[in-house]
Order: sequence, then C-alpha cells, then structure tokens
Amino acid sequence: MEAAAVTGLIPRLNSDFAACVDLILNASGRVVVTGIGKSAHIAGKIVATFNSTGSPAIFMHAADAIHGDLGIVQEDDIVVCLSKSGQTPEIKALVPLVKARGHKLVAIVGNTDSYLAREADLVLDATVETEACPNNLAPTSSTTAQLALGDALAVCLLECRGFTQDDFAHLHPGGALGKKLYLRVDDLYKQNEKPMVAPSDDIRKVILEISGKRLGMTAVVENDRLLGIITDGDLRRMLERGGEMSGLTAQQIMTTSPKTVAPDELAIAALRVMEAHQITQLVVASDDRYMGVIHLHDLLKEGIL
Repeated sequence: MEAAAVTGLIPRLNSDFAACVDLILNASGRVVVTGIGKSAHIAGKIVATFNSTGSPAIFMHAADAIHGDLGIVQEDDIVVCLSKSGQTPEIKALVPLVKARGHKLVAIVGNTDSYLAREADLVLDATVETEACPNNLAPTSSTTAQLALGDALAVCLLECRGFTQDDFAHLHPGGALGKKLYLRVDDLYKQNEKPMVAPSDDIRKVILEISGKRLGMTAVVENDRLLGIITDGDLRRMLERGGEMSGLTAQQIMTTSPKTVAPDELAIAALRVMEAHQITQLVVASDDRYMGVIHLHDLLKEGIL
C-alpha cells in the first residue's frame, strides 16, 4: 500500500515541483522544514538529506515555532511545511506568522483543499488514498509519500548543483561511507611489507620472501620496474603438477602483466578489481614502477567491505 502511494505521486508532479526546486536552488538563505506529529519526524529526515547533499536546511517543530522557535527563521529562508491534513491548529497558527514575515512557503500536504494548501506559495501534492494501517489511522502511506517527495527534491537539487562524489565525501568524512569516497590506495599500502625478488632469484628465495612478508605473494622486480608476480597459489599449483622445481628462477614461474592499481586510486576501486578477478591482493604500481601491495584485509580493517 505504501509502494502504491509513492507510485501515485508521479502523475501529480506538476510545475510547482519544478518551481520549488528553482526556489531552493536560487535561495540565498536556508530551507526551514517544519511539521507536527509524524510529519515532524519526516521533516527531520528531509533536513538531514538536504544538508548532506549541499542544500543548507534546518528543522523547526511547528508546535515549538509558535512558542518562540520562529526566531530560527532568518530573513532569506524558505519554509517548507509538511502536513497530512493541512488543518491542524499549530499549522493554522504558524502559517500567517511565516507569511507576515515575507517568507516563501512551500506545502507538502495530503489535502489540496486545506488551509495550508490555500495559503502556500507552492503546493506539492502528497495525497494518499489510504494509510497502510488497517484502521486507516496511523500515518504510514502518508508519511512515506512525504518522504519520497522530500528525497525527490533533494536529488533534483543535487543534480542541479552538480554535487559530486568529492562534495559528498567532504560532508561525510566519518564512517565507512566517507572512507569509500575519500580513502585512497596510497593511504593503505604503505603500512604493508614490500615483498620482491629479482628475476634471477631461485625458488627458495621466492618461498622465503612470500612467507616472510605475509602477503601471499611477491613481486618480481628489476631496477624498480615490475616484471610480474608470484603468489602462494602459483607455488601450490606447481607442486600439484609435479616435476623438478630445483633450479627454477622467479622469472620462469612468475605471472606477467599482473593486475595493478595506481596509488592515487580510491581504495574502493581496488576492492572492485579484487572482486572482479577473485583475488585478495593487488600490486600498487605507477608507470610500471613497483611501489607495494594492498591486501583485502586492509580494506576489511577500514570497514570498506
């Protein structure tokens, strides 16, 4: 029922929606989002989404607004009011105060014949046929519709502003989400050992290097140039095939053209390469110059995976 309510909003998206996007986009002030009851909780979420996507916003509870919190609203701010009925006493008390101060008023309302809809400069129709509650009482479909309209506004504004992943990262520096957007390979690989052997080194040296550096592989390097890699898996497969191993050199058993990642790549990009090729480590290289190794465990430790 809630899904149907959201789908039902689509044919009612009219010129007021586009005008609301333009109004907020060109505003010199903030967006003050208000409501009461369950609508107030949705208003808080819309504020959080606006702020995180480049549209400065602040929440004001409608009941508190008429008892002093109206001072939150500054001269160039826009007020967005959420209400299912558009007729609650708090809304009726708040609306004329907002209008008297000269602020643009946007209504996200479930009754387009209501007091709020009539007084608003722009109306976003959030009407639903019925709540998902079996008694048709508890705000469910109606609050979901409000939330969907708020998200739609935020995403339209994000696109209009040209808001990029880098912008998003600057506003979300904490947690796994932020790390996916700013943490780079260069931040991680330097904490690891740097296993490497020369192309002429024998298999004993190769095994000792793989075992000692604990990364499950070693690079084969000559004059800092990456020639190939040898993994512990390569060694196991050699043993399974049988044959004489003594006298073998790194150059004879290495895999040429290994998968690599540049140090300035995002760590999440390294993870995607590992996932695509079902490997657990990547050689870090710049213009064929061997720099180190990033391991799947590095990404796990940072919470990226």
